[in-house]
Amino acid sequence: MRSLLTLLIIALPLSAQEYAALRPVSTFSIVATDPATGEIGAAVQSHWFSVGSIVTWAQPGVGAVATQSFVNPSYGPRGLYLMSTGSAAPEALAALLRADADSQVRQVAMIDASGNAMSHTGSLNIPAAGHHVGQNYSVQANLMRNSQVWPAMSEAFESSEGDLAQRMLAALMAAQQAGGDIRGMQSAALVVGSGDRTDDSWHKLFDLRVEDSPDPLGELSRLLTVARAYRAATDGDNYVTTGQIDSALASYALAADFLPDEATNGELIYWQAVTMLDLGQVEESIPLFARAFRQDESWIELLQRLPGVGLLSADAATIERVVNEARR
Repeated sequence: MRSLLTLLIIALPLSAQEYAALRPVSTFSIVATDPATGEIGAAVQSHWFSVGSIVTWAQPGVGAVATQSFVNPSYGPRGLYLMSTGSAAPEALAALLRADADSQVRQVAMIDASGNAMSHTGSLNIPAAGHHVGQNYSVQANLMRNSQVWPAMSEAFESSEGDLAQRMLAALMAAQQAGGDIRGMQSAALVVGSGDRTDDSWHKLFDLRVEDSPDPLGELSRLLTVARAYRAATDGDNYVTTGQIDSALASYALAADFLPDEATNGELIYWQAVTMLDLGQVEESIPLFARAFRQDESWIELLQRLPGVGLLSADAATIERVVNEARR
């Protein structure tokens, strides 16, 4: 039997007076899962400021939602709740549409952790508008320059390689190349959760937003690369904590490879160097410190502070040697 809270979520009205935007907020989006990894997410681009704050929703191990057109943001948390309590995505979306007197102006897609997807394009969406539900994904668009946009998204997602984030980004890129929003570009967002709902159910692998840009997809692509670098660096920190030093150094090297020094102000290469120095790999750390110090000599002062808080075992003489040789 359904809980009282579930019944209330379905029954509460989603009226235009409470939630409807005055103008159509979103243009094209995708919700998708990767059955191999369990990853689940959503991505969007729009000619609207901060589209990611209201359109894209995802909960690890549960589902993802894209709510757009004359957007009703409550479809996001309500849909995720229904999916988290056992409703498949099509059932959850159908229930919320029945409770929405203004469903004809909505465009909404949901997908659950099992890959069940459903999309709705209301009859009063501004043309060109439509959607396509495929295996483990749904793409949808409104206010498009032409009706080739969502087919292009579908083809790109199905044919692209890489992890879920990369494939969803490929779908957005294809939408823009096919004509995109008739109004142009402004903001974009991408959110991906893991397939594990038992760990931290709201932890995101990626949660990226471009709020206002003349090239939101280009910027979103750049941010995705930055995010991958910092994820690798975090993996390195975790490996150090568990004593897996070789894995830690490999992760730090991967993080540094993702980004040139000028893209990080020396941050990633600096912490790789600190770890090596703490392990007694003094000679190996010096070239890395040199790269960081060229970006900003404030890293030198920070290096001198670390022993005092137990984050570096090197003595003062060793640190002085490292600084002097790295600055040559």
